[in-house]
Amino acid sequence: MLAGLLNASHLMPLDSLPEKAREHARAAGFTDLLIYVADLERMGLHLLTNPHGAPRGPAEVIRIEGTTPGRAYQYGWLASTSLNEAAGIDWWLPIVDGTERLGVLRLRSVYNDARAREDADRLAALLALLIVAKRTSSDTLARLMRTEPLNIGAEMAWNLMPPSTYADGRVVISASLEPAYRISGDVYEYALDGPLVHLTVFDAMGHDSAAGLCGALALGACRQARRGGEGLAAKGEAVEAALIEQYGQRRYVTGILATLDTRTGVLSWVNRGHHPPVIIRGNRWSSHLRCPPAHPMGTGLGLPSTVCVEQLEPGDRIVLYTDGITEARGADDREFGIERFTDFLIRQAADGLPVPETLRRLIRAVLDYHDGHLQDDATVLMCEWLGLPADDTEPAAALSGLLPSDSPAATQAVTMKNGSSQR
Repeated sequence: MLAGLLNASHLMPLDSLPEKAREHARAAGFTDLLIYVADLERMGLHLLTNPHGAPRGPAEVIRIEGTTPGRAYQYGWLASTSLNEAAGIDWWLPIVDGTERLGVLRLRSVYNDARAREDADRLAALLALLIVAKRTSSDTLARLMRTEPLNIGAEMAWNLMPPSTYADGRVVISASLEPAYRISGDVYEYALDGPLVHLTVFDAMGHDSAAGLCGALALGACRQARRGGEGLAAKGEAVEAALIEQYGQRRYVTGILATLDTRTGVLSWVNRGHHPPVIIRGNRWSSHLRCPPAHPMGTGLGLPSTVCVEQLEPGDRIVLYTDGITEARGADDREFGIERFTDFLIRQAADGLPVPETLRRLIRAVLDYHDGHLQDDATVLMCEWLGLPADDTEPAAALSGLLPSDSPAATQAVTMKNGSSQR
């Protein structure tokens, strides 16, 4: 099954993936197969079909909230629906690339044993790899993942930023950005460099296409400087130089540029006119990290950039965010606020939710608080330092939703987050 599909994939457009996967899956006893991908807002799951064929299956769009396939997507579980003995059993499996949740796979299997489930898991993993390999060249997938047109800023940003989730034995990283279809100037980035993890959030002034261009320019200048070996302060200066060269001093970008050394837990960061990072420790308390801010990048005010340092403890969560999160206003004109924001993260983590699902629910809560329409970009980037070697992956798998919540590793991860034991 896997070898046949892999061989076919080299000369196969993404549009043909469902039919080819269905064809090769029969070798493992799977009599039917449907692929659903999540939209940008992670509200619904959309059926991937051959554009020349008729839609298959019970629905072309399935809501994530309150459905069996939605729970498979949210929690990373295999969910099953029993049918009559002659038809077999239906399984819903998450389609995950690394720890990035792409959608769900529905399989109908004539077998219901450990071998069949193992085959199903491996097929879902291969489908994830094929979707990621082909998505940058597929307008079919791009259209399927959006429920409304993107503005220019969103079109640029989603093609510049890394996947929303990453994990290895050392860290679990997840990010979310809303409004997904109307991005102004917010962008986030994380990058791995040996033992170092680079974390960045930028917020460009304005709500027009120029704000999106500024965000893209800032991200490109930051990457160029970082990959050229520059430090935190120099990266901020490189962004400022690029903005001034392009716009004079008419446009600016605020941001946090941070680096975590996973060997020691030392977090270093520079504040360029932005909200300071938050540290959540032990699901019991949170703290703003203090650091003298330099001026926003692009203003040329000449304030010095101070590199500040914080020693983290294993299990600490670093949270970078933009003002669209905390300053979203409800019907009573009260802001969502930093306290409500951090309390939400603490409560969700204490419940043992996977980190990506925590942020998905956070964005939904911010949207609900603001009656579904944000006036500014709301971005959050969260990184948990586990204090473990890269190859000790079970706790990271549990936190990312790759292990069932009742598995020993998942239970241990939640216990540690609640402060009941020490690593």
